[in-house]
Amino acid sequence: MARLRLMGRTQEQTMVTPVGSTLLNAALQLKVDWNYNCSRGTCARCRCQVLEGAEHLNEITDAEWNRMDEEEFEEGYRLSCQAVIESTGDIYAVHRPYF
Repeated sequence: MARLRLMGRTQEQTMVTPVGSTLLNAALQLKVDWNYNCSRGTCARCRCQVLEGAEHLNEITDAEWNRMDEEEFEEGYRLSCQAVIESTGDIYAVHRPYF
């Protein structure tokens, strides 16, 4: 289990979530105001910045490489529909869509 803190546009929630969940699925469970459209990594509306715990997530996916720039990854940005929790620990992510 990972302790996850998510900040949407105006709401922040914390939960313990199992390994294997995406950040987007957790945001939907928490009913955080987290924008998304496709959940496949193409629209990028679910873009977020992982401020803590990136080491507990999967590697950057091909869908993310196709949609985002390397500079964004260096700053901690991920697509929450592609960011899967792979190990236990604390994770803090803030929803930061392009628009």
